[in-house]
Amino acid sequence: MAETISTQVGHAFAKLLRIDMSSYPPVVRDGTRTYGYYEHEPTVGDWFRGHTPTTPQIRRYIWGLFPFLHWIGYYNVQWLIGDLVAGITVGAVVIPQGMAYAELAKLPPEYGLYSSFMGVLIYWFFATSKDITIGPVAVMSTLMGSIIIRVQAVHPEIPPPVLASALAIICGAIVLFLGLLRLGFIVDFIPLPAITAFMTGSAINVCAGQVKTVLGEKTHFFTRGATYKIIIDTLKHLSSARMDAAMGLTALAILYGIRSACNYRTRKKPHKASIAAVNLHRRNHPAFKLLGNVPRGFKAVGVPQIDVPIIKAFVGELPAAVVVLLIEHIAISKSFGRVNNYTIDPSQEFIAIGISNLLGPFLGAYPATGSFSRTAIKAKCGVRTPLAGVITAVVVLLAIYALPALFFFIPKSSLSAVIIHAVGDLITPPHIIYRFWRVFPIDALIFFMGVIVIIFSTIKTGIYCTIGVSLAVLLFRLAKARGQFLGYVQVHSVVGDHILNASQGDSNTEVEDDTHISRRVYLPAENEDGTNSRIKIHQPAPGIFIYRVSEGFNYPNANHYTDHLVAHIIKETCRTNPQAWEKPGDRPWNDPGPTRAECNILMAEEAPTFPLPTLRAIILDFAAVNNVDVTSVQNLIDVRNQLDRWASPASVQWHFAHIQNRWTKRALAAAGFGLPAVSEGSGLRWQMSIFNVAEILDIGLPNSEPQSQVIGSKEDWSKDVEGGLKAQESRASSSVMNVSEDDIQVVRAGERDAKIDTHRCRGRYGVGTGMAVVDGMNRPFFHVDLTSALTSAVADS
Repeated sequence: MAETISTQVGHAFAKLLRIDMSSYPPVVRDGTRTYGYYEHEPTVGDWFRGHTPTTPQIRRYIWGLFPFLHWIGYYNVQWLIGDLVAGITVGAVVIPQGMAYAELAKLPPEYGLYSSFMGVLIYWFFATSKDITIGPVAVMSTLMGSIIIRVQAVHPEIPPPVLASALAIICGAIVLFLGLLRLGFIVDFIPLPAITAFMTGSAINVCAGQVKTVLGEKTHFFTRGATYKIIIDTLKHLSSARMDAAMGLTALAILYGIRSACNYRTRKKPHKASIAAVNLHRRNHPAFKLLGNVPRGFKAVGVPQIDVPIIKAFVGELPAAVVVLLIEHIAISKSFGRVNNYTIDPSQEFIAIGISNLLGPFLGAYPATGSFSRTAIKAKCGVRTPLAGVITAVVVLLAIYALPALFFFIPKSSLSAVIIHAVGDLITPPHIIYRFWRVFPIDALIFFMGVIVIIFSTIKTGIYCTIGVSLAVLLFRLAKARGQFLGYVQVHSVVGDHILNASQGDSNTEVEDDTHISRRVYLPAENEDGTNSRIKIHQPAPGIFIYRVSEGFNYPNANHYTDHLVAHIIKETCRTNPQAWEKPGDRPWNDPGPTRAECNILMAEEAPTFPLPTLRAIILDFAAVNNVDVTSVQNLIDVRNQLDRWASPASVQWHFAHIQNRWTKRALAAAGFGLPAVSEGSGLRWQMSIFNVAEILDIGLPNSEPQSQVIGSKEDWSKDVEGGLKAQESRASSSVMNVSEDDIQVVRAGERDAKIDTHRCRGRYGVGTGMAVVDGMNRPFFHVDLTSALTSAVADS
């Protein structure tokens, strides 16, 4: 009753606003038989109901916020052993890396340990990746250091740790908000070339900035500027290198040597003991720069200081900081997920990153995200679950309380070598770049552009440029998407020297003789898909065109599609009535028409009417169209009117195949598509309608109706949905799809009322089966495939 009242209210408002609310023809029932299937349009209420979360969906949402609950109950000893090995190994790596990255961020080294501890401790609660390791990373630390330098130049009163903690909280809140709204798909707008360019350019920038420390050059020069300037200054002051170079280069060589050997041999290198002994005797005057005092325990515990002046100080850097947090983490987690055969949830990873950066600053952490080098080590160590992060946190905790006295003697040049070794893996190898070139050359150019911009400018500028250019290329490809005119060929499947019969009941097959069956395949008429150019592609029929939309049909590309469509049709057809204008001056300026000589040929009785056919029908393949909008539909309406003038006094029939979306059907129906066109003074011009029927199974579902007669009489078509036009002399013909001899269906095409006598048979469930129309009878020009559309167009014209 409520639905009836709402419908009545809706019609009352429509009448008040003078909106035509023509309804569908009613479904006529005669006893237990249903005449036809009428597809009902979706409503706005349907849309809201489809997008309103239900109670089970809300439960699944809350359950999905804590992925560890899905697997923690199955935890076993074998998993624990793998996690112990991986957790301890990563813990040994993250300690020197964390302190080194803190130096990059212009923070005391202990802040790198705080960030390492909080990242691995919190992440596992919300993780959908077993391999990723959250903590300080080189690129984010470099960006953090640049932000601190710029802000302190203007606001020296803001301490660097306060600024770092505030930035972490704001970035974490933004990322957490995106994750809770399940907006993880936004990372899909950042393509792989942009990510690899960012990682490669950033790695080169970080490495270049660390060479000065590795060599111990005395001369002071700025290592936070453009990469090319850093390289030039480093080479210019090579003569000022000190004893640090021996430690730095040795450490770098050892690290790369360990990569090709076993990690456990690191502690057995004899020269490391002698190095420590040298500086033990020279604590006050060491031969090279040392890390210095690292306080024991958590000295920065407390509520982070955040206020408006602090936020204003770095608000311009927020977009770059958020992008860096997301790009590196999602790229790494997706990559290792594919390698290890599992799938991550980007939205849930957003939540994990967000909460880690929200809570971390309460112990002194600065912005942290996924680390490539530590993740690779973790994966190679055979990690089994995200719980390995807790073991890594225990190792870092022990280091914070038990090892600070030993950290004093770590050479800074060795830490710089650790950074160079860690970020070296981020540089994209040449064979990957060559693969970009093979797949899509523009992607390779985007990669090189991003690297060059980072080298000659800044990391932030490189990020914006690569993402912006990638989106511009995407929009250009969408706006300039080119459709294809299709023809057909008859093909056979061949194995060896034998031609295979097509599958029985295939609606696309045609019998050639007693043994061979061919099927019809639709291909681009101009061999644009690379098929054999020697194959003859047949045109559908004189004056009938099949046009395939390749990449959606929306406002950016609709005009490009229709311009191509109209230009080709006008080129390949002639005007139905060349003498539509009595005087030359009546013709439009852009259609001067035939010359006088051509007119004489046309009027001669012995001459052919015209070498080109007249336009009869257009078939649009909408298999690639997910939705349409007002602009694109209005564009179709304008083209329909334009081509109707070209074909006047006849009307062009518009057929659509492979429409996948109910809202697309509704939009096209609202524009008058789906039903035959109307000629002036002749009513509805509809000679024959082709329907496709398929087998149904009546299993006694609630509210189900047995359908034995699927095509109604002309009385059911007494009213057009859009214009209320009367149907005249309608006939219907039916074609049966995928019906075997065991499901005998006798299809009779009547002169006026087409009916299907269904021979009932026993199905696998012991119930009756019959035939029903696949698409709604109220939209006979929306077809299930191209074959049906072409058959209907030929029959109607």
